[in-house]
Amino acid sequence: MRALIKFFIALFALTAALNAFAAADLEVNTPGINAIKQSMQARHAQLAAHYSSGAVGLTADGMIALRDAGAVPLAQRQAVNALVAAENNDRNALYAEIANANGHPEWQGEIRSTFAQRWIQRAQSGWWVQSGGAWKQK
Repeated sequence: MRALIKFFIALFALTAALNAFAAADLEVNTPGINAIKQSMQARHAQLAAHYSSGAVGLTADGMIALRDAGAVPLAQRQAVNALVAAENNDRNALYAEIANANGHPEWQGEIRSTFAQRWIQRAQSGWWVQSGGAWKQK
């Protein structure tokens, strides 16, 4: 009987946590969030060709990665690596800022996961995305 009571208490706590996260405003805007979004939008023009060529792909954890270095001329590889690093820094900052703006920094992981799913769903045809640990072309 105690095990059953503990199970229901745990289930109630999990349900309460999920309901609280469901109330997260993922479209919240703050000056910090707007600055990050502008930085990402400006960088996207530089990354778009690399998404299309398959050199860069969207990862399952809400980041991007240099998927096929061979698709980038050697002379440009350092620049592409810098773009990927800058994008991932902004993505990490965006997830943290949204969680903080919602008053729940502990939600950062769930926000990251939600954005990862959204970006993969919205990826253009031909872009590479991670699914189940493997890369596949959308």
